Parts: sequence; C-alpha cells; structure tokens
Amino acid sequence: MTPIKECLINKSTKINPVWLMRQAGRYLPEFKEIRKVNPDFIKLCLDHTLAEEITLQPIKRFGFDAAIIFSDILMIPHGMGQTVEFKKNFGPSLGALELNKLASVSDKDLTEKLSPVYQLLSNLKNSNDLKNKDLIGFVGAPWTLLVYMVNKISPKNGLSQEFFKDEVIINEILGLLDKFIKIHIENQIKAGATIIQIFDSWAGLIQNDFDKFLYNPTLSLVNHVKKLGVPVICFPRGITDYIKFTKIVKPSMINIDYNVDPENLIKSLDVPVQGGLDPKILLSDKENLRKQINRYLNIFKDHPYVFNLGHGILPETEVEMVYELVETVRNYK
Repeated sequence: MTPIKECLINKSTKINPVWLMRQAGRYLPEFKEIRKVNPDFIKLCLDHTLAEEITLQPIKRFGFDAAIIFSDILMIPHGMGQTVEFKKNFGPSLGALELNKLASVSDKDLTEKLSPVYQLLSNLKNSNDLKNKDLIGFVGAPWTLLVYMVNKISPKNGLSQEFFKDEVIINEILGLLDKFIKIHIENQIKAGATIIQIFDSWAGLIQNDFDKFLYNPTLSLVNHVKKLGVPVICFPRGITDYIKFTKIVKPSMINIDYNVDPENLIKSLDVPVQGGLDPKILLSDKENLRKQINRYLNIFKDHPYVFNLGHGILPETEVEMVYELVETVRNYK
C-alpha cells in the first residue's frame, strides 16, 4: 500500500508522507523552460506529452510520495464550452456565459474535449517513477467553479455585486456542474487516478446558504468518488468550521489551510489531515522552515497526517527550500 493510503485507509501514524499542492509547475526551473515556449496555459495542460513531463518533474527532483497531474480546475468550464484563457500577471479570464450552449453539451462532448487529461493519467499510471506512489487526479468544487464561471475572473481581481441576483441561473449552473464534475472524476479514475482531491479554493467567500453552496454539492461529489472505490481529499479553503464540514461531508481526508489553528482542530477531528503550512514560510529561511514543519509534525504525531501546504506553492519559492522541506519531513522522528 502507498504511504498516503496508509494514512487514508489504515489510519497509520507511523509515517509522514509528503507532497505539495502545485508541486508540478511554476517554481521549477525546468517547468519555466517549457512555459517559455508554451504561452497558452490551457493548450499546455491539454498536451499530454508535456503534461506528463511536468507532472513527473517534482517527483524526479524531490521524491514526493504522490504525483498530482499537471492540469487545472478550469478544465471543466473549458470542457463545457466556456472560453477560458490565462493572462500573464492577471490569472484566468472566462468568456460569456451562455446557458443554452452549456446545457447542450453532452457527456461525450466533455469527455472528448478533455481526453488529453485522461491520456495523461493513462500514460502515468505505469510510470517507473511512480512505483509505490499515488497518482492524484482533481476537480474544482461546484461553488468555486460557479464563482469563476459567473464572475469570469478570479475574485482576487474583483467580485461582481450582481453575483447572487439570479437564482435560476445559479441553480442551473450548479446542476450542470454536479453532472460534469462527476463525469470528469469518473474518467480520471478509469484512466488511473488513485486519489481524487476536490479543491474549493473560494469556499471562504460563502456567507450564507452553506447547505446549498458548500455541504450538499461537495457531499454529492464525495459520495460519488467513494462509490468508485477511491479515497477523496477535500480542501474547502477559508471556511471557519472544518469540524462541521468533515462531519457532514465525510471526506477520506481533510486538507486544512494555513489560517487554521491545528492545535485546536486536532482536539475534535476524527479524519486524517493533510496540509496546513503557510506557503510563505518557504520564502523565509531554513531554520524557520524546519521549526514550522516540526510544529505541524509534532501536533499531528498521533494522528494520521500527510504533510502538505495550506495552499499552492508560490512561484517565487527557491528549489533549495523544497529540498529542505522534504528532508526535514523525512528525518522527523
């Protein structure tokens, strides 16, 4: 059994597996070389040969316990026919939201459009570099994808005040997302994903109707993944009540963000935990990095725990600091 599944399934506390969100990509010099000649991000994600190389780059460098595919949560809106592009120093920009067009997309249409993602997983599943390692596929949660699709840009660049005005549109999009995210999950598992992670990057924006926007949509996906016989990790970034979330949604593992107090959390949590470290710690110095890593490992020493960050690794992170992180986790006793 892989180290991460030892934590997920056997609830083992004897090992501390380690991988990092966004480990495949932007901080690695070898990725930057590829990116220079491949400026179209969506096109790069759908080049399964290059995506395979990028997925394996951090595995070859650092020996992480899992590979996470080089892809993006916005593959779903792209697959549904909404224009998605990434602008330098700005982030994603999505085109007009045409509900009739989205509703006319078939299961087959989405699968064909995203087939390079499944080819990527199929290529990776028998890779010698991934022996005794997990291959993580992922999706965005319905709420976060809804935010991007309606707002058309990242909320960090501004959030439309009209966002919640049309309940009919919101409900219709949520229904379509539930359907298409499940198809994307199932296709990833069939192609070789051994774990699915659900990223709810903007869950912290939800102020009311938590059942409608957070709990019910995520529970629907979690139950679907479990029926397919694969563990599922949830990352509802920015929510204030991880305990309630885990009790309602029942993920195989919960990924916590860096604003959570792990010492308080551990008192009431009964599921395996992943993550927590502020990615900015990797921009400090090695002594501080070791101190903060050991803090998390000490807190979770008697609890099934996978070492990870409380958000994606930052682009300005130095490779040497990642080596230090991995070595510190590996040497912890």
